[in-house]
Amino acid sequence: MEVKKGYKQTEVGVIPEDWEVRSLSDICVKLNVGFVGVCEPYFTNEGSGVLLVRTGNLQENGLVLSGSKYVTRESNKKSQVFAGDILIARHGSSGNAVMVPNSINEANTLNIVIIRTDIKRVNSIFAVYIINSYTVKNQVLTVTAGSTQGVINTGEIAKLKIPLPPTTSEQTAIADALSDADALIQSLEKLIAKKRAIKQGAMQELLKPKKDWVKKKFGEVADNNKKWSFTGGPFGSNLKSSDYTEDGIRIIQLQNIGDGRFINDYAIFTSENKADELISCNIYPGDIILSKMGDPVARACIVPDFHHRYLMCSDGIRLSVDKKVNHPYFIYTYINSPIFRMLAENASTGSTRKRIGLNELRNLELVIPPIAEQTRIATILSDMDAEIAALEAKLVKYKQIKQGMMQNLLTGRIRLVWVM
Repeated sequence: MEVKKGYKQTEVGVIPEDWEVRSLSDICVKLNVGFVGVCEPYFTNEGSGVLLVRTGNLQENGLVLSGSKYVTRESNKKSQVFAGDILIARHGSSGNAVMVPNSINEANTLNIVIIRTDIKRVNSIFAVYIINSYTVKNQVLTVTAGSTQGVINTGEIAKLKIPLPPTTSEQTAIADALSDADALIQSLEKLIAKKRAIKQGAMQELLKPKKDWVKKKFGEVADNNKKWSFTGGPFGSNLKSSDYTEDGIRIIQLQNIGDGRFINDYAIFTSENKADELISCNIYPGDIILSKMGDPVARACIVPDFHHRYLMCSDGIRLSVDKKVNHPYFIYTYINSPIFRMLAENASTGSTRKRIGLNELRNLELVIPPIAEQTRIATILSDMDAEIAALEAKLVKYKQIKQGMMQNLLTGRIRLVWVM
């Protein structure tokens, strides 16, 4: 393929002629692994120690400090890090890089690679973005593919090749543009979290039983005029992997049943004949599907209209609501509420992973309002859900735009500085 004028072909792909390819070690004044081994003897309380950063704290959106541990300040000086240092995961999300924020004066690390860039040559924020780019991630995948545990060692990280703009001013311009995109994404994520919290508060208030609400068994909300309106999926022996086909009738698996949403991944199919043979386990758009298994147990979503019918997996439960006396969206919302979740948890079995049977679910006692009130509540909550869904769609779009920016800016396809 012909390379465009002003660009050159390199081991990391096509980059501008004035860019160079460097090993990660070339741009660092420090590159070593943090503490490796048993760190429990060094544990202490927050007041007398420093934060211990572990692989689980390194997330896509930065350093997440939930479940923090602390170690003595004196222990393992070589694994200490400070604001502005870059941390790279060696396993799990191998190669994922985050920067230590200014809010952390000092910390310690467990089994994480520590990088301190040469700030005279490289903008540290640019370095984080380039390490997390497709160009470098692809190298990490190649290295970890040969490791049974998916681990990348410090020497391999040091040899990673990065495309490097010639000036720190160009690096800074790229870092600023991508940081602005991240700020927009994080702002939207906070707004979505706020809207979800408002909805949770509204649910708690709206679903609080009133005087005219009545007790009803969960199985009684099903439409008894429909066959198999409240039924479970097939026995495992009745639907085997040998029954799977490339297309046909889609099987809804446990992985598709999200907590209040259908997760449109993991698509597998079976033949029309097999679905007809298991007709009692068919489920249709607008039905509610619940999960017998955690986490959490009895979570539910509305079946989408991607196909005219589906087949449930063995751990799915179909609920087709009697619309004459119950509002389907209200029932769906009630199922995913803390009230119902507690009932289901208490009726389930298993210590490590909860499971609830069809009969246990059928006999759960609900307290619900007349259909007019159900409709009012459903309208309020569905409007909230629609607003959240619109924001989530916008978030997906913003993330796609940022990915496009990374592809263009970190390869020099688009330049943010004037080039003579």
